[in-house]
Formats: sequence, C-alpha cells, structure tokens
Amino acid sequence: MTEDAPDLAFDESDLLPVVAQDADSDEVVMLAYANEEALARTRETGLAHYFSRSSESLWQKGETSGHVQHVEEIRVDCDGDALLYRVEQEGGACHTGFESCFYRTIDGAVVGDRVFDPDDVYDED
Repeated sequence: MTEDAPDLAFDESDLLPVVAQDADSDEVVMLAYANEEALARTRETGLAHYFSRSSESLWQKGETSGHVQHVEEIRVDCDGDALLYRVEQEGGACHTGFESCFYRTIDGAVVGDRVFDPDDVYDED
C-alpha cells in the first residue's frame, strides 16, 4: 500500500466484506469476505481470493470451476470496512450456474441468466 492508502477496518473476525463487480457492465456479481491473507493473495496474483466463513479457509474464486475473477482494481469504501473488487469474470460467478449471485428478486422471480450447469462443473462424489 502507498502512504495515502486508507486504513482498513477489519471486523471482530478479522474479515472485510467484498463486493465483486463486473468491470465492464458494472453488474454486482457476488459478495464474499476477505481476511488480510486473502487480500494479499489477490494483490499478488491479480486473481480474486476470499475467506470462507463456513470452512474457515482461504479460497481462490474459480479454483474448482475455472470461473476465475481477474481483479482489475480494488476500491475501499469511505469507512475502510468494505472492499469492491472490479473484476473480469470468466464464466458465471455463482456456484448455482448463474452469471451473478444476485439472479433473483426478493419475491423469487429469476431475473438473471444461467450460464453453466453446476452438475457439469462440480463433482459431488
């Protein structure tokens, strides 16, 4: 980080929420969390890394599916307690096969596009 870099305000679990946004369309494709290691790996590799709260482990987006996120820019919100990854998304961002994790309305209407079949991508054995 540079001298002018904002201080980051990680929460009590040492995590920051990360919104991933398609750099071309500006569509929000997913929300995940990052710890310091995930952020460092993202900056080192240019590929989005996150921290899984359920498995308590670091993961690279697309590690299993091949649907990686190339991070073009990382932005920090005004309070330093959230990040925005502007990404080039390969394939779908959602593990359910949709282009974005935000593919349905609060009433359940599907408004997004399914771009892959998760059964073809994820081995459940």
